[in-house]
Amino acid sequence: MRVILAEDSTLLREGLVRLLAEEGHEVVAAVGSAPELLAQVARHRPDVVVTDVRMPPGGGDDGLRAALRIRAERPEVAVLVLSQYVERRYATELITGGGGKVGYLLKDRVVRVGEFLDAVERVAAGGTVFDPEVVRRLLARGGRGDPLAALTPREARVLALMAEGLTNARIAERVHVSVSAVEKHVNGVFDKLGLAGLAGVAGVSRRVVAVVRYLGQER
Repeated sequence: MRVILAEDSTLLREGLVRLLAEEGHEVVAAVGSAPELLAQVARHRPDVVVTDVRMPPGGGDDGLRAALRIRAERPEVAVLVLSQYVERRYATELITGGGGKVGYLLKDRVVRVGEFLDAVERVAAGGTVFDPEVVRRLLARGGRGDPLAALTPREARVLALMAEGLTNARIAERVHVSVSAVEKHVNGVFDKLGLAGLAGVAGVSRRVVAVVRYLGQER
């Protein structure tokens, strides 16, 4: 894949460049600011962008805003966002953009090389990948009157894995149950979030709506 990397830490940026290159990917540009990222995307039209949230010139959410702009203007480009912290509204904006090809990982996840490379490949293939810690913290904030609070611990776990972009078969492997058991939990999530009536509606994915529903609780 052709990758553009945006990270203002020179050490981390060079480490990621080497890691991606060793995996056989072509890093067509590695930059340290949001304006450079936008310019290089326009020039190279990569398959995937990997970007930090906080970058120059403002040092705030410049990288995130650049990522959202790329998704709006070039939906064919997959975007994987890295962050030091859980930015709830950022995660919500990313997933509610629709269309897949998006991921949000905490930087701690990058040191787990296999998981990071798998996330890059999954978003490039059209999937969504959300860090399980991000999902856990979002789910943990549900209160009374929040339908998420009605989920059983297993249903909440299944929903978290759905947000990581896993299929039912992969979820079954992760939680060590049968695929049919996972399907039962998924249907339980749909029922408790009021999505049962969306079954069979053209153009609507109940899995995506479920994830958007709980991420949207933090807006």
